[in-house]
Amino acid sequence: MILYHGGTEKIEKPEIRKSPSSRDFGNGFYCTDIRSQAEKWAMRQSRIRNLPAVLNMYDFNADSIQSLNCKIFNDYTIDWLELVINCRKNLDYTHDFNIVYGKIANDDVGETVQAVVNGLMPMDFALQKLVFMHANNQYCFCTERSLAFLKYNESLKLA
Repeated sequence: MILYHGGTEKIEKPEIRKSPSSRDFGNGFYCTDIRSQAEKWAMRQSRIRNLPAVLNMYDFNADSIQSLNCKIFNDYTIDWLELVINCRKNLDYTHDFNIVYGKIANDDVGETVQAVVNGLMPMDFALQKLVFMHANNQYCFCTERSLAFLKYNESLKLA
């Protein structure tokens, strides 16, 4: 499968980066299997940073990662919400997963998550609300070991 990473630079050798702001699954290297999602993110970063938008592509064989500790969230669950809340509340929060796959807390979803973080909404109500929200997906490669399963393919500058 091909995974995409949108940004403003060509990245032949992905690395774990500590983020200055909260991320859904903590520090790591984020990708998606949805090309249009990565392109939109690259264009957004391009506008913010006034740099060219770049789409990086990687080959990823998901069947080859049995030796890794992976967490897969196919839907919104209490476990997903707890992990996102922990990672967003504490930039130094760590977990034991090599790779985490699941839904992105985009703007709409993010507001719901933030309401839980702020104590304005209980988790069970938030999950009921999230069921009706569309969100794309993401892969977070959280360890150096996991990055070995990504093989650089190519980078494209976007118009």
